[in-house]
Amino acid sequence: MEPPPDTVLAAFELSGEAVLLPGGQGETWRVGGVVLKPVGFVAEAVWRAEVLAGLPEGLGFRVARPVRARSGAWVVDGWEAGELLAGATDVGRPDDVLRAGAAFHETLAALPRPAFLDVRDNPWTYGDRVAWAEQPAGGSPAYQELVGALFEARRPIASTAQVVHGDLLGNVMFADGLSPAIIDWPVYWRPPAWAAAVAVVDALCWYDARPELAARWAHLPEWGQMLVRALIYRITTDDAARGPAVWTAAHRDAYQTAIDVALGYTR
Repeated sequence: MEPPPDTVLAAFELSGEAVLLPGGQGETWRVGGVVLKPVGFVAEAVWRAEVLAGLPEGLGFRVARPVRARSGAWVVDGWEAGELLAGATDVGRPDDVLRAGAAFHETLAALPRPAFLDVRDNPWTYGDRVAWAEQPAGGSPAYQELVGALFEARRPIASTAQVVHGDLLGNVMFADGLSPAIIDWPVYWRPPAWAAAVAVVDALCWYDARPELAARWAHLPEWGQMLVRALIYRITTDDAARGPAVWTAAHRDAYQTAIDVALGYTR
């Protein structure tokens, strides 16, 4: 990924060397105390910036305040900017991540559903819609075999949807003496328990979390159904984004462990 061009730096009134930051899919750059990254979907980036800019302080979490360009725009030539926050992500602290996510979601609970969700289209939105039976599933034979028991276990739910963060586990930063920081917010309209379930599923599949993690959060509403939908979402997205080659034995086994845990909460 090329660094932000000089025209973008000038638009945000920045000067100095652009330094590539770890994470962020190799696309996030720091210039002084500002972080710049390419925008995936402009309507989402603008909506998100307006929300984050308006949040008060002292909510039990931090956010990176967006930086406006000199023109007043939040996005310039496909780039957005935000303040650099102290801290680092830690996937080994899933309970702390989930607590930070809960505070974040409580703060956002009254926001209306964003209109851009009706037109955003990528492998992640496809996986989300399949998980919630809003779109039929296709996919490779290996995918169909892996996900079949989850579809069979899926039942209607009564939980209320709201704006949530759909990828919490690797996007909460910790620093000594500071509240956790929520970063890189992909916006979804789902129950908060689903967002927690996605983080738990990720921890179980990829970061050596034990089934006791799921048990500690089983008080959340309709927990088994949230885990089922979180897994359908992740598995469907994997198949859509990476194709049949993703289904190595190790990749299937990682999901199967979490599937077994999830199904235990649906019986």
